[in-house]
Amino acid sequence: MEISKTYNPKDAEAKWYPYWMNNNFFSSKPDSSKTPYTIVIPPPNVTGVLHMGHMLNNTIQDVLIRRARMLGFNACWVPGTDHASIATEAKVVALLKEKGIKKTDLTREEFLKHAWDWKEKYGGIILEQLKKLGASCDWDRTKFTMQDDLSDAVLDVFIDLYNKGQIYRGVRMVNWDPQGLTAVSDEEVIYKEKDSQLVYINYKIKDSNEVITIATTRPETIMADTAVCVHPEDERYAHLKGKFAIIPLINKEVPIIYDDYIDKEFGTGALKVTPAHDINDYNLGLKHKLPVVDGLTADGKISEAATIYVGMDRFACRKQIIKDLQEQGHVMKVETIKNKVGHSERTDAVIEPKLSMQWFLKMDKISKPALDAVLNNEVKLIPDKFINTYKHWMENVHDWCISRQLWWGQRIPAWYDAKGNTVVCKSKNEALEKLKAVNPSVTVEELKQDEDVLDTWFSSWLWPLTVFDADIVKKGWDKANEDLKYYYPTNDLVTAPEILFFWVARMIIAGKEYTGQKPFTNVYLTGIVRDKLGRKMSKSLGNSPDPLDLIAKYGADGGRVGMVLSSPAGNDLLVDESFCEQGRNFANKVWNAFRLIKVFEVGDVPQSTAQRSTIEWFEHRLNEQLLIINDHYSKYRMSDALMATYKLVWDDFCAWYLEAIKPEFIDGKAQPID
Repeated sequence: MEISKTYNPKDAEAKWYPYWMNNNFFSSKPDSSKTPYTIVIPPPNVTGVLHMGHMLNNTIQDVLIRRARMLGFNACWVPGTDHASIATEAKVVALLKEKGIKKTDLTREEFLKHAWDWKEKYGGIILEQLKKLGASCDWDRTKFTMQDDLSDAVLDVFIDLYNKGQIYRGVRMVNWDPQGLTAVSDEEVIYKEKDSQLVYINYKIKDSNEVITIATTRPETIMADTAVCVHPEDERYAHLKGKFAIIPLINKEVPIIYDDYIDKEFGTGALKVTPAHDINDYNLGLKHKLPVVDGLTADGKISEAATIYVGMDRFACRKQIIKDLQEQGHVMKVETIKNKVGHSERTDAVIEPKLSMQWFLKMDKISKPALDAVLNNEVKLIPDKFINTYKHWMENVHDWCISRQLWWGQRIPAWYDAKGNTVVCKSKNEALEKLKAVNPSVTVEELKQDEDVLDTWFSSWLWPLTVFDADIVKKGWDKANEDLKYYYPTNDLVTAPEILFFWVARMIIAGKEYTGQKPFTNVYLTGIVRDKLGRKMSKSLGNSPDPLDLIAKYGADGGRVGMVLSSPAGNDLLVDESFCEQGRNFANKVWNAFRLIKVFEVGDVPQSTAQRSTIEWFEHRLNEQLLIINDHYSKYRMSDALMATYKLVWDDFCAWYLEAIKPEFIDGKAQPID
């Protein structure tokens, strides 16, 4: 067979990946004669397409899983996708809008049919792209966080924790997305630096010619002020005790209060207190028993409670109120400043702090075993510089808002009767029986299920468990199935540092709660993928190549070599296409070495003394480098392991060894070299 002079990755990949799949080389079944090695994929959003972060993360996982197979482990890499409540619902809403359909015109059931249709059409794209990358997952084990059995497990956990008194419902301050019309997690808030106007507004003091000046970037909320706060030791305002300030435009009187929360050196030393629109103001309001006035509607318009500008968009109101305040002489000055403004990761809407009725999970006690697991090195964070970050988060943990005002997701299994009584269970019939205990006259017709769904993280925190045994919560660890008993705890998790708390910590919490064990032994934390100028790669900046384009240009291995060469654990990586070109050249070097060896037919040629000496040298060199390479892998120094391999192959094997043992050819026959 003629071997081409240049390696063609397209031909090789098109041939070998289907061959691997057809022969089930990635498949794993429990085998007591072998030691398991397990990775569960961080499930990408079902809305997603392959980006550079996915390329890095899944390349590292593939390196780990393939190496485990080579070492003789029964290696299992479980793939799957996350239903991504907010992102998917936004996609479906946008698609319906293109067809002239509003979500509000549909019933919940009608909308969910559209959502499932969308998922079936588009939801598996990223998994197919991972195959293009060469990911050697056990595809027969592919899971989806909203498939029936995994959803059932999520509801089991909610009911269990509610019955344990760990879950409660109440009004709290949340991050509110006025476009998505839902609460979002801290992780889903992206802070962007913006030019903002800092407006200095004079509030008159009642029965006085004095004014007190506050500075705010959000003048549209002054109608919701319920106090002005100053520091108790600020001599400038000591004489105002017991007095009232008057909110301009609406002439509403609010008390002047004193609290050492205020930094008297910052700004004017006076703070407008708007409990409905700022978490710190809310806490001040609780402390000083202030009323709460919600000046905004759920979709970001001025509410009737504000009394003026009612129905106006919040940002249009901001411009108008500054103009009106200036015209009436209430503005001392306006400054342009830089500040960070929170945006919804999914809709890009500016986030509003909002008081809202939500479901919460108490985190103080349930999180303690997960904190201990990392501090005791039971779960290792790599690199360990993230331990302090983890410790800080877990020691300052707040109750987790687990409800979302969406339709796509696991619907909260809570039921209400007409009197407001609440029960938590899976079915309406079960709810009816439970409610009869407190309300004998209750009818099935009056029962209403909670409209909210559960936070996606409340589903994915069970991922390492339920991908193997979705009934584990109901059965308990003692009755776990063969798969879970064999593959759990998993070995390595590869993920990004920004979800160390939001996902990693919560998986440890769930693992400890429902098995008494850790879900994984090692957590390898990747860095942020940046361009050669140090900028974070993103579509908006236009500096992020499409991984599929890189694969088409350099081959899957060329692209993956480029990623790993520039990837020190936990540190940001600067990716340049030249690394991928280097990876392609390396693949071609290996190919040409193979071509040369096929021509040698050394076995038919007597070896000279020099050749035998060279062979002994390379055997020694190979064993020496294998120790070094394995040491790198044991310390998760992927880039170092790859570079050592690269030098071994390119320099030692190709440049020295092959050249030294290459026979001469006389009359077409190989001859030994003396």
